[in-house]
Amino acid sequence: MYRLWAPWRMSYIKSADRMQGCFLCEAIAGHDEDTYVVYRSKRVFVILNSYPYNTGHIMVAPYRHIGDIESLDDAEAIDLINVIKKSIAALREVYSPQGYNIGVNLGRVAGAGVEGHLHVHIVPRWSGDTNFMPITGGAKVLPEDLRSTWQKLREAFKKIS
Repeated sequence: MYRLWAPWRMSYIKSADRMQGCFLCEAIAGHDEDTYVVYRSKRVFVILNSYPYNTGHIMVAPYRHIGDIESLDDAEAIDLINVIKKSIAALREVYSPQGYNIGVNLGRVAGAGVEGHLHVHIVPRWSGDTNFMPITGGAKVLPEDLRSTWQKLREAFKKIS
């Protein structure tokens, strides 16, 4: 059996146990630039992942604090899919990834760090986007800081909307 180690995730794991409230709900009420919200539609929003697997790792979430897909009403479900499509277009505009991982973790055992607020991860991927640094150096190398990513994606969403 092979094991994959992701030591850069430890700061997230440690903070998740101490976290009070819902960071997604707080982001909805906060200032977009401070909370890294890059796009808002009528029923869902797009936010940068503060602990990204790759540059451009975003999450799409409904405004309503619901924990599973079955709780989405039809309008939210349609908006969610449409904003996922728009998110891929924005990521393509800014970063030209070669592929994407798109997923939802439902329940703690499935990897959900925030069980109570549904969100869809979109991770842009490139050939060779993993290297030796996480293994030997215990660090994930990202070529861009979150503020720069936020600015670029914010502009791309404005352009395609």
